[in-house]
Amino acid sequence: MDIGKHWDTAYLARDENTLTWFEDVAVVSLRLVRQHLPRGGVMIDVGGGTSRLVDHVLDEGLGAMTVLDLSSEALEITRARLGSHTVGVSLIVADICAWTPDRAYDLWFDRAVFHFLTDPLDQRHYLETLGASLRPGGVAAITTFDLTGPERCSNLPVLRYSPETLAGQIDSLIPDLLTPVHAERHAHRTPKGNVQNFQVSVYRKKDTRT
Repeated sequence: MDIGKHWDTAYLARDENTLTWFEDVAVVSLRLVRQHLPRGGVMIDVGGGTSRLVDHVLDEGLGAMTVLDLSSEALEITRARLGSHTVGVSLIVADICAWTPDRAYDLWFDRAVFHFLTDPLDQRHYLETLGASLRPGGVAAITTFDLTGPERCSNLPVLRYSPETLAGQIDSLIPDLLTPVHAERHAHRTPKGNVQNFQVSVYRKKDTRT
């Protein structure tokens, strides 16, 4: 399967505000950014697609931002929506498991990418990219379906996690990369009114320089 084309098709199949993951205001995500992005810092939104998180980060002047996604169509929608308000934003079409960052980030934000990685090798590559991207002491917020969440999304299988099982999987793949800081659960209501249960885990990258 060409996974990039799969997501292009998903984004073009219907209006943005009818997609199951649509949030006009990503309340939980925005709160986490306010808490963990240093004023004037730099963050990356992994799998950001057409998310409006970037709009609010820019509107509030919270910092510079990279939005990375497999779907070129999704990022074109975001580019068109932002119009001239793209100063301080980089839109990158790439596979996070094979991407090489060219800068250090203060905040790594993943709304729902990791749970699509069902192969431990892909999970390791994801974490290697995270490690190369995040500055020592930087924060990673990783959101996945929780143990009661859906087993599939956009016709793809996913893995479900509790904060404890996610932390255990990360540590088993790359020990001493991240330290758990905080976790919470979030019930997302889709545009059709269905509820999808997520867990949100916040980590701090260990400073191995000392």
